[in-house]
Amino acid sequence: MHYTKQDLAKHIAKEHKQSPFAEYLQEIIYGGNDGIVTTFAVVAGFAGASAGVQLGSLGYLTVMLFGLANLFADASSMGLGNFLATRSEQDRYKKELAKERHEIQNNTEMEIAESIVLLQQKGFTKQQAGELVAIYSQNENYWADFMMRYELEISDPFGQNPVFTAIATFLAFLFFGSIPLIPYFIDPSNTQAFTYAIGATIGALLLLGLLRWKVTGESIMRSIGQTILIGGISASIAYVVGIFFRV
Repeated sequence: MHYTKQDLAKHIAKEHKQSPFAEYLQEIIYGGNDGIVTTFAVVAGFAGASAGVQLGSLGYLTVMLFGLANLFADASSMGLGNFLATRSEQDRYKKELAKERHEIQNNTEMEIAESIVLLQQKGFTKQQAGELVAIYSQNENYWADFMMRYELEISDPFGQNPVFTAIATFLAFLFFGSIPLIPYFIDPSNTQAFTYAIGATIGALLLLGLLRWKVTGESIMRSIGQTILIGGISASIAYVVGIFFRV
């Protein structure tokens, strides 16, 4: 069957189209989980340190203020940190790519020998590897990319936009991290606010696990179970640490 360029373009667009959640899943999961745990750590640490003590409305207001301050400060820090990390990885890639191009242009025979060995390690015979390298050598850009991936084992980071990854991390942290504070906003004077905060935190981790399951398509029990388990361990540690500083 003969396919036109338009047919192929439509097929590629349909088969490889990703939702924003799928494209930035790593940032959403990382930022969301950290937001939940970090914010709950403030609440749990405060609750653990104040166990058995009647706080009153002023005490719960303190929890809200510290929780919000921590939420926005850490969300900004993580977003900017993600931006710097992505940019740094791109700068490193450009530096190594320039070195690889220099080797291809000025030490061609050695690069050919290295490429043949790499292809043999992937299961090609020496003759097949030699034929492939002869083809690669006709396209310097592809050859350099091949060496970056299989010799240096560095993936191309330019598929990521540092600004968008930073924004995704910031928003995920802010959205999921605000959930453990909801009970304190609804009724700050409620003595059961911390109990409700625990429920809200579990709900937030459940929501994050469902999002992970929806995007990855892996087992729903694995997606939710791992998310709640890891988040629950971190949150429990925060509460235990708070107990050691009980007022």
